[in-house]
Amino acid sequence: MALSRFTAFAGAAALLLCGATQAAGNNANQTRSHYQQERAACAQVSEASRAACIREAGAAAQAARNGQLTSPGDSTYERNATARCEVFKNEQDRSDCQKRVRSNPVSGSVEGGGVLREATTIVPVRQ
Repeated sequence: MALSRFTAFAGAAALLLCGATQAAGNNANQTRSHYQQERAACAQVSEASRAACIREAGAAAQAARNGQLTSPGDSTYERNATARCEVFKNEQDRSDCQKRVRSNPVSGSVEGGGVLREATTIVPVRQ
């Protein structure tokens, strides 16, 4: 009786271990593939910045292998964006900044040098 429980437990443990090993292998393959893509993208960077680009790709791959590479959620990005508006002392300027952060349309790209946000404020003419 005790031997059959041990056999069942050992079989289940072996299946779990195999599944975890396979998942880790898939994750390692994804990390390696992502690293190779980032490294290939470094070829498009100017020669002066290429070494730093390759170092950053390697550091990101190492962080991913160690489980330290995470992507914050959208709420974190919005919190960071609105925190940048705190530099404005005037309440109206701060409010306008927050509207721009949340506004559409958005144009441009990071690769192109920046993302531009547009907001229209209608100001009535005093008579």
